[in-house]
Amino acid sequence: MPLSAQSFEQHTFQKLSLSGQDLRRKEFSGCRFEHCDFGACDFSHGVFIDCLFRDCSFANTKFDHARFQGAAFEGCKLVGVALAKANPFLLRWSFDRCKLQFCNFSGLKLAHGRFSGSTLRDCDFGDVDLKEADFTDTDLRGSRFHHAQLEKADFTGARSYFIDPTANRLKGAKFSSPEVYGLLAVFGVKIDA
Repeated sequence: MPLSAQSFEQHTFQKLSLSGQDLRRKEFSGCRFEHCDFGACDFSHGVFIDCLFRDCSFANTKFDHARFQGAAFEGCKLVGVALAKANPFLLRWSFDRCKLQFCNFSGLKLAHGRFSGSTLRDCDFGDVDLKEADFTDTDLRGSRFHHAQLEKADFTGARSYFIDPTANRLKGAKFSSPEVYGLLAVFGVKIDA
């Protein structure tokens, strides 16, 4: 198996297909993963420091208590991943041009998080700190924001979102027109454009 060692530094992994593998407690520092399939893998208690995932697939992958201290996901697909179970200590990651569906971010501190150009379908952002997060050009269809701190978050060019301004903190957040009218949906008002 290509990941038989316990820790890896500065490695590049390409086209790995490790569906269903037990990869618990593995440590990766400065590693790159390109075109890899991690469907149903278990990365519980793993450590990812300054790692890049490019064009990788994660379906029902477990990251229970995994530490992400600088992980970038580019063009990746994540489906049914409970990211809320990751270790919150020094948590830092970004998602660029990714497709996330049925992912749970509840309770995390993701201030300054980046989700730009991504599709976030049916994701849960309950009780999440997303101050100054970047949601530019993101499709948020079906995603739920509840008791989220969205101060100064950037939703410029974002679409298909439903954010209740009475249940979330939005001071200083940026939105684009005409999508910004979606903030009024909770009030049942009709807007004649």
